[in-house]
Amino acid sequence: MSDNFDVPAPLEGVGGWLDDRFHGARGFRVLMRKVFPDHWSFLLGEIALWSFVILLLSGTFLALFFVPSTNDVVYHGSYVKLDGIRMSEAYQSTLNISFDVRGGLLMRQIHHWAADLFMASLIIHMLRVFFTGAYRKPREVNWLIGVGLFTLGLLEGLFGYSLPDDQLSGAGLRIFEGVLQGIPIVGTYLAFFLFGGPFPGNDIVPRMYVLHVLLIPGLLLGLITAHLFIMFHQKHTQMPGLGNTEKNVRGQPFFPYFLAKGGAWFFFIFAALVLLATFAEINPIWLYGPYTPVAISSASQPDFYMGILEGSLRMMPAWEINGFGHTLSLSVLVPALGPLGIIFGGAAIWPFFEQWATGDRSWHNINDRPRNAPMRTGIGAAAIVFYGVCWAEGANDVIADKLQVPLYTITWIARVLVFVGPVVAFFVTKRICLALQRQDKETLLHGYESGIIRQMPNGEFIEVHRPVNEEGRAVLEAKKPLALMPAAGSEDENGLPPPSSRGALGKVRARANRAFAETIVVETNGHHGNGHEEGNGHAVEAGHLGEQASVGSAAAGELPAGENPEDSSDS
Repeated sequence: MSDNFDVPAPLEGVGGWLDDRFHGARGFRVLMRKVFPDHWSFLLGEIALWSFVILLLSGTFLALFFVPSTNDVVYHGSYVKLDGIRMSEAYQSTLNISFDVRGGLLMRQIHHWAADLFMASLIIHMLRVFFTGAYRKPREVNWLIGVGLFTLGLLEGLFGYSLPDDQLSGAGLRIFEGVLQGIPIVGTYLAFFLFGGPFPGNDIVPRMYVLHVLLIPGLLLGLITAHLFIMFHQKHTQMPGLGNTEKNVRGQPFFPYFLAKGGAWFFFIFAALVLLATFAEINPIWLYGPYTPVAISSASQPDFYMGILEGSLRMMPAWEINGFGHTLSLSVLVPALGPLGIIFGGAAIWPFFEQWATGDRSWHNINDRPRNAPMRTGIGAAAIVFYGVCWAEGANDVIADKLQVPLYTITWIARVLVFVGPVVAFFVTKRICLALQRQDKETLLHGYESGIIRQMPNGEFIEVHRPVNEEGRAVLEAKKPLALMPAAGSEDENGLPPPSSRGALGKVRARANRAFAETIVVETNGHHGNGHEEGNGHAVEAGHLGEQASVGSAAAGELPAGENPEDSSDS
């Protein structure tokens, strides 16, 4: 694309003034000409981005009126049902924001809904990246940044809904303190230092306020900035399609198309949050009352993203180890660190494990269709079921009450499902993916069913199939089968096992490679249909039957020397 770029008239004067002083015209032209793929799934990340922006704006408003103190006061505000009740200044200021500050309740609810939307969109965005393989080389670092953002988001949400010091948030803090104390050796010290003494202490709210308002938002802002800059430098991945290759980027320019779309998307998200805050009540802290350690309410639930921790704690049986004068409470330590370690640890190492198992070290700018990676899609489905069972168990008392089922029956069902469910989900999902690949194979070979029945000269009846168009064929033929490594126990002509399959680790790698490479081979003869029968009683009206590489063929190798997707054109 040419470097010539017509600067819009409204920007010409300001742009010229800035360029004369800071020489930014070239960078401005690069930004304006930047091409972004135009696919709806890329908007998921933007939902998280704009939700974070709304969180910053609404949080700034709330910070002007919130008092992060646990000092006792007597409430005499507008909410008369709590008049004369002793409470902390944090709870009192939250009530004042809700009932006495103009627009305060609306802002509180916008802030809370934006936090939930931020975490929900972050989860869905990460699932999209995972299922399409968009984390592969060269985007592993950006994937790790995403995992870090999700982890920090959990902590930010935990500290955020604990600040009002109401009965619900106090119960959550009590669980958090128990989790800290469950850490061997250092747990009691961590809890003591964080709370400033025995629970509930007097320092936890101001300390959480600093973490929630300054430290964690700063880290989130830095990671989001790094995430966007890396994405801008490496360019977006693309979905399989006609004309999309590993060395180009096809889409719409940043100005004016993407800028207008992104701006409209921000206002749409903001409007949706305002509507939710107006008509859907969330976190009515005045109904819970001020926190007191001697009380607890039934059916108390954290926000959805913390449900996995709540559920794992509820389903874990009592398990302690006593020895040498100390007690190791595994009934808290295992459910607190186990599920989160599986989810976050597994997500962090997965790109490198997949690269090790497949031996694929090539660049990937074209995403996979989930069906074309059965192993990855099955693992993702298993993780979703594992997360979902733990999340649902976090509301076991509510489920037991609504379904009129004993509480411990729900708990035992969850204890079984947390192990059986992911296994079943993995195998079922994998078989579905392979079945969809067979369907793609039939579509490539025979086209789509047209509903037209013809009688052949010999009296046979056949159904005429419509050929796949070029766009559809490009999507179906985008699958790149992985190369098979030497099988475990194989030997070369000298009777020696290949280096990649030696030892126990080599055998594990060979088996993992076989699992990743399992696919449905599409073998076509390259003939034109032209209405002739292609077997199985089908006829193809027209179209070219393209060839598909089989399992065991060479995987996509490194780009030739001097060819790098970073040097490719944006056009």
